[in-house]
Parts: sequence; C-alpha cells; structure tokens
Amino acid sequence: MDSAKTISEAELIRKYLSGDEKALAQLINRHKHKIFGFIISKIQDRNLAEDVFQDTFIKVINTLKRGKYNEEGKFLPWVMRIAHNLVIDHFRKNNRMPKFDTKSDFDIFSVIQDEERNVESSIIKNQIETDVKSLLKELPSDQRQVLEMRIYNEYSFKEIAYKTDVSINTALGRMRYALINLRKIIEERNIILTEK
Repeated sequence: MDSAKTISEAELIRKYLSGDEKALAQLINRHKHKIFGFIISKIQDRNLAEDVFQDTFIKVINTLKRGKYNEEGKFLPWVMRIAHNLVIDHFRKNNRMPKFDTKSDFDIFSVIQDEERNVESSIIKNQIETDVKSLLKELPSDQRQVLEMRIYNEYSFKEIAYKTDVSINTALGRMRYALINLRKIIEERNIILTEK
C-alpha cells in the first residue's frame, strides 16, 4: 500500500504548517482529479478550469497559513466548496449567471443544482444547505421568517405579506435585508472564500 495514502489529511495539514511543502503536494495529488474534474465539468474550458484550479489551491494555502482552517476530516468537501465558489465567481464576472432578484422566483440553492448529481456536487450541496440553515438562525426573526417562507414553503410575496400581516413592500424589504445580512454573515465567517 502506498504510504502517502495512509497519512491522514489532518496530519498532512499539520506537516505542511510545520514547513513540509511536500505534505501539501500530497494533499493536492490525492484530490486533484476530483477537484479539477468538477471545475472543468462546470466551466468546460481547459485553460480557464486550470486557472480556477490554481486559484482554489491559492485560497487553500492562504486559509491554512492564516490558521483559519478548522474542518478536520472534511478537507475534500471544504476544498470542493472553495472550487464551487470560484466557479460561481467566474460566471458572475462574465455575466453568465443571473444575480439574485427578489422580483422573480428566488431559490438560494439554484447555484448548487447539478443535472448530473455526482458525489462531489452532492457533498457540496449538503454542506451548503447545512451552512445556510444554521446561518438563518442568526438573522432577525422577521427577516428569517420571510426567507424561510420563501425558500422552504415557496410562498409568493403576496402570501407572505398576508400571513405576516404586512404590506408586500415590507415583505420584499425584509427579504432584501435578509439576503444582505446573510451575505454579510457568510463573508464574516469566511464560508464563501472569495476576495472582494
């Protein structure tokens, strides 16, 4: 058996942080096919996919060196989420992904839906859904209520306004502020690892 495979990811991370550059190379080699495969399946341009792949590991290195990595045992899902966020950034920069618009049907999970439903995308989807559900608890109750009614119950804003006894404009405003606050929390927690 290859001895590199027997070393845990947590141990490789510790070795890397202690100055062993080869430990990072082992981590990258262990997962590069899955990560690059995921990126190229979304971007479908080898050169751009290679750029996103490199950017992914630059963010991994920066996060590790800043001591911000704390997902022991979940290295691959964490890196896949970074890659996923960079793919989204790529499409946003190229205006190929619609921005959130509270006037049309809103689905916070639309960016993580995948026709192929492979293992990697399922891991990412489950992790992001878990993150979002826990983050919703930190919103003010009126904003959380509107967001949950919209996402989980698929109520129209007219229905939300009626059920919460407010005007449609107030319901829309609460949704808007809920999204703004959710994005702030996500950025503060470094859940979406993008440099603004």
